Amino acid sequence: MDLGALLTAQFLATALVFGRIGAAMMFLPGFGESFVFVRHRLAAAVLLSLVITPLVAQGPVPSSPTDLVRAMAVEVTLGIWIGLAARVLLTAMQVAGAQIGMVSGLSNAFAPDIGSFQGSTLIATALLLGAVAVIFAADIHHLIIEALIESYFTFPPGLLMPGDLAEQMAMAAQTALHIGLSVAAPFYVMGVVLNVGLGLTNRMLPSLPVFFVAAPVLIAAGLFVLVLAVPTAIRTFMTRFVEWLGLLSF
Repeated sequence: MDLGALLTAQFLATALVFGRIGAAMMFLPGFGESFVFVRHRLAAAVLLSLVITPLVAQGPVPSSPTDLVRAMAVEVTLGIWIGLAARVLLTAMQVAGAQIGMVSGLSNAFAPDIGSFQGSTLIATALLLGAVAVIFAADIHHLIIEALIESYFTFPPGLLMPGDLAEQMAMAAQTALHIGLSVAAPFYVMGVVLNVGLGLTNRMLPSLPVFFVAAPVLIAAGLFVLVLAVPTAIRTFMTRFVEWLGLLSF
């Protein structure tokens, strides 16, 4: 057997695996966060590619530059889809945080130069970072790596289904919105109950400065409900996220 041809085949196989793994690592929750150094992400993608290459089924080795470019484009597209689908699912925490800040008045509990938009963003970022922390604390990042390996059985090398990928991405956005609104549902109930109660109080006591009373009450109730709801919110997201990792479909 020609040693040069063998090494070339092994290098191309690893490069194609790296195309999928590296593209996915740019967006996957936990691995693709902005606070993770790019070189660390690159090193992790290279090491994973070297480990995963012997474990996955390999397609035929590209025999021409055109075939190599086509195969690499397919692998990179699949990797980007896997990473983006997981990232879109993670935005459920951002949707929930924005809704919680708006309904409970927490977005207004900041200085005027910060503004309500940044207030809601702060709550959404806290929920997002909490979800990322739980991913590593609960060893769900091991399931992410296993899902990358299983993706070669779901999407064999060289197979690309643009219609199915687009449909699954739309379903990822739908699922993220459903999770975000489900997590924020207790705050909707709290907001309705408190606002109705404060409205009735204003009718019975017209001289009461309801605006100055309502803001502290909403903020205090929002913080109380937030403390109670965060564990369930993160558990709800993690359950759906782990289910998706096991199937790579919604």
